[in-house]
Amino acid sequence: MAFSLEPRLNIDLEKLEQEFHRLSRRLHPDRFARATENEKEWSLADTALLNDAYRTLKDPIRRTEYLLKLHGAEIGEEHAGKNRRPNEMGASRAPADLLEEVFDLNMQLEEMRAAKASGDEDPSLKQSLTEAKSKFEGLLHAVDNDLRGEWNAWDVGDPSARHTAQNNMVALLDRRRYLSNLVREVNETLGA
Repeated sequence: MAFSLEPRLNIDLEKLEQEFHRLSRRLHPDRFARATENEKEWSLADTALLNDAYRTLKDPIRRTEYLLKLHGAEIGEEHAGKNRRPNEMGASRAPADLLEEVFDLNMQLEEMRAAKASGDEDPSLKQSLTEAKSKFEGLLHAVDNDLRGEWNAWDVGDPSARHTAQNNMVALLDRRRYLSNLVREVNETLGA
């Protein structure tokens, strides 16, 4: 079962959707209503696999992680910071350029949690956290733009350019994961 797409980071999403629907019709369990139990199970399993593959390829971040893993990249929190120099970013460490802001954010989050626990509301603290969240969301957007630039280098590059783009994307994905966690934590604390 294949989507008949070239393994690239920039893909034709319309073609992906067309292929998904074509394959879905071919594998749909209703087509196997009178089939043997084994064929019914095969249909259900392949339909689930097809749906997972489609979701992965449709989402640009999941697609990036998937293709990089296929090419040997170690991606995810379990690998963040692995085999990197001490000054390079890992998921458990704040990016060096954000250390001060992350420290301030953590202090504000603790203050907000304490205020909520005691039943108090601090509008200025809430506003400050909302502004910090907006800034980190902007940084996430910038990371996504940087990733798109690396996709082009990876898709059309020679092996050396691909290797460089892959390393850059792994670092960008680590940064993105860290920023996403910060935004999630602010949302949870604010109750958004």
